[in-house]
Amino acid sequence: MAKVDVVNLSGEKVGSMELADAIFAPEQVNEALLWEAVKHYRASLRQGTHKTKSRTEVAGSGKKLWKQKGTGRARIGSVRSPLWRHGYTVHGPQPRSYDYPFPRKKLLGALRSALASKLADGKLTVVDSLEIEEGKTKLYFEALNKLGVTRSALLVENGKTLSQGLLRGARNLESVELVLNNEVHPYDLLRYERAIFSKAAIEQLAEVLQKSASKRAAGRKAADKEAA
Repeated sequence: MAKVDVVNLSGEKVGSMELADAIFAPEQVNEALLWEAVKHYRASLRQGTHKTKSRTEVAGSGKKLWKQKGTGRARIGSVRSPLWRHGYTVHGPQPRSYDYPFPRKKLLGALRSALASKLADGKLTVVDSLEIEEGKTKLYFEALNKLGVTRSALLVENGKTLSQGLLRGARNLESVELVLNNEVHPYDLLRYERAIFSKAAIEQLAEVLQKSASKRAAGRKAADKEAA
């Protein structure tokens, strides 16, 4: 198992913890699965409010402007023709949802890949606690500087230990986002340069991912036995 240092908000080492290879090993990084997860996440963000007018929605008479033959002019049936200015659009975009189903097993697999990638790059930090008594933005800004954050950071906390002080202190920091460990998405981990987990948050998240990985391994063994 890989080991990671546990530090406090001053950047001082206060302990260490073991991380399961089934989640955090470099071999767990699946770039194709990460790409799928990011694509699905960004698709779900699209509003899909684009709209062009169909033939029934364009203003104008439906009367034929002139007879079909004998005038020397091109044939025309209506001023609403798509060939004319202010006419309707043929096969134009209509409001739609770009979201589509994404299996939970694939999402958890992408989350394992994102965590393993962060750890391999040295961009994953575990702190004993994200709580500061006063909960001021200035204090959190100083703490992130001590933890080596130079660009952007994702703070991940356990929902049971989340406090109003942490919410107030982190919400005004530029390029910093606070999420719960049961809401973190692979896209979040890839979007921000550093990922900072509280010890309670990463332990609970690792437990869920460990169960998922165990079920996957058991399913593969069962499939191999049937094939044999």
